[in-house]
Amino acid sequence: MLDKWLAPLTQPPLKRLASRLVHRGITADQITITGFVLGMLAIPLLSQGYYFLALLTIVTNRILDGLDGALARMTGASDAGGFLDITLDFIFYSGIVLGFALASPQNNAIAACTLIFSFMGTGASFLAYAVMAEKYQLKPPHHQNKSLYYMGGVAEGTETIALFVLFCLLPEYFAQLAYGFSAICLWTAALRIWGGYCAIVQAEKQARGT
Repeated sequence: MLDKWLAPLTQPPLKRLASRLVHRGITADQITITGFVLGMLAIPLLSQGYYFLALLTIVTNRILDGLDGALARMTGASDAGGFLDITLDFIFYSGIVLGFALASPQNNAIAACTLIFSFMGTGASFLAYAVMAEKYQLKPPHHQNKSLYYMGGVAEGTETIALFVLFCLLPEYFAQLAYGFSAICLWTAALRIWGGYCAIVQAEKQARGT
């Protein structure tokens, strides 16, 4: 929900940094992979209770995730790069939740499973609609900076990262935060499924001329 409002603030500094990297021959895919590796370091850090260090790796991952997109748009975005970026993002998101489950299985495991279940709803609706949007050339109202077009919702990238920050700052409240955000994710998934279904039905009717 907040992504479209945050983008105008984050894109200018990312573009300036990306322009420097272009001159050094650094590619968007290299930034994507570097960000992913750093983000994955959060899992062992979280499992051992090093929440502040984990937070630093999470924030770094998100900065590099924005930077790779800015760099790709300067050098020529590719479908392969977009595929790599979104795939590693989903692994990263679920990996952070896994880290908190490992940190305190007795207190966090069920809440973590519930959150990952809700992520499946938002992720599946995200990717399935992206395929149909490409097939029927459905135009995006927002998110022009994304490699894959998807329908928005209440829970998007900005809200998810805000949640991860709260997890790290308030680890003792992980379960409560996870359950609350799971409800938001499931609501988002329901909105996307219904909205996507209606949009695709309309597109199919137009394609048949009915």
